[in-house]
Amino acid sequence: MKSVPMTLGLILFAGFLAVTPARADPASCEVPAYLLLTESALPKVEDAVKSGRPLEILVVGSRSSSIARSEASAWPGRLQAVLRERLKVPVNISVELQIKKTAEEVAADLVKLVEAKKPTLVIWQTGTYDAMRSVDPEDFRAAVGEGIVALKEAGADVVLMNLQYSPRTETMISAQPYLDSMRVVAQEYDVPLFDRFAVMRHWNDSGDFDLFGASHGLDLARRVHGCVGRALSKFVVDAARIDPTQQN
Repeated sequence: MKSVPMTLGLILFAGFLAVTPARADPASCEVPAYLLLTESALPKVEDAVKSGRPLEILVVGSRSSSIARSEASAWPGRLQAVLRERLKVPVNISVELQIKKTAEEVAADLVKLVEAKKPTLVIWQTGTYDAMRSVDPEDFRAAVGEGIVALKEAGADVVLMNLQYSPRTETMISAQPYLDSMRVVAQEYDVPLFDRFAVMRHWNDSGDFDLFGASHGLDLARRVHGCVGRALSKFVVDAARIDPTQQN
């Protein structure tokens, strides 16, 4: 397999860490309601929460699911913390990093991951490496669809998460065909799509974060991850049709 140029991989990863908040308050990263709306549901999550069973979540993602030496501050850790606060059930999140793998390669291993972890919900973050490799968007869409089918047949709810937004890499990779493909496949298979790309672009445009900034720092990355975790927690709760105030 042809490897992606190391410089581009480093730029993509560094681009996420190189975020400069324009506002001092990290809680200012609000998301317009329309960016968190979905007509697709998460029935298994709803059933687990309403039955009082532990909510087991598996995150299948790339390096942007993590922060070096600070996993509790990465968005999966923040998502777990917020869901534990909002829901009156145990919430456990595990992360399986699939670094430098296309959607097709990841899809081939999804059943094994689900059998091992037995999650209620799988959050599948995909698209970045396919865009970097210029995988045919139709092949990408087919692979994501096959992965969704495999996850559902294995008994898990699915949330798709698309690429992260970075104006520093927009000129290096063509993200739009993969964003469009994920939107189409999410509708086709009736699964919620967390539009991370649009959410992060909103934060950049509104001044919450300057995602074009050239400064680096784990503290800055933690702020962005924290915002993603909070936004995703609302998305999951709403898609599961759960009202935390009405829980027993």
